Amino acid sequence: MVTHSKFDSAMSSSPFDSSMRLPHRYKTFTSKAQCQMVLATLCKLQESGFYWGAITGKEANNLLLSEATGTFLIRDSSDNRHLFTLSLMTVSGTKNLRIQCDSSSFFLQTDPKNIQSVPHFDCVLKLVHYYMPQSKAAISGNNHNGNAFYIYSGGEKIPLELLKPLSGSLSTLQHLCRKTLNGHLDISSKRDQLPHPLKEFLQEYDAPI
Repeated sequence: MVTHSKFDSAMSSSPFDSSMRLPHRYKTFTSKAQCQMVLATLCKLQESGFYWGAITGKEANNLLLSEATGTFLIRDSSDNRHLFTLSLMTVSGTKNLRIQCDSSSFFLQTDPKNIQSVPHFDCVLKLVHYYMPQSKAAISGNNHNGNAFYIYSGGEKIPLELLKPLSGSLSTLQHLCRKTLNGHLDISSKRDQLPHPLKEFLQEYDAPI
């Protein structure tokens, strides 16, 4: 296991800002690769505008209370076994879904009986985008390849709808343009034609949300 004591040395040689810290409840890593994956995800989340850090479930509920169904945010998990939580407003009120993290990926376990069938991602932003209806993987609504997604809570089967991130800060014009470019499927084939500083800027945040 890679503990906090070893994590400090990993940070000193990483390309990320040394002032950046992981959610304080996270205790161990299974490998250096997992550590790097989490650091990369955290860096992108901090750029996203809808990562609210160490707020509580009650605070998330208050933020989402007056928002429309489908509004969501990412926050630190209050469970020390996990890193992040997806809080969202559903047709049945606010729900909090833990974002699971294994040695090489993040995944959203909406149904405890189907852990093997849920999609896995190397970044939380990719996970969120997959469940949004504007994702290119979606056929319509939250229907991916004919499979609708649901939250199972208290005996209820609630549609999982991620429609609008709740931003806690204003994005710069540069960041808005970057997200727009990332939303175009053909941009990947043209990256090599872009100036090096622009390619780096796009690579630092490669999600359209």
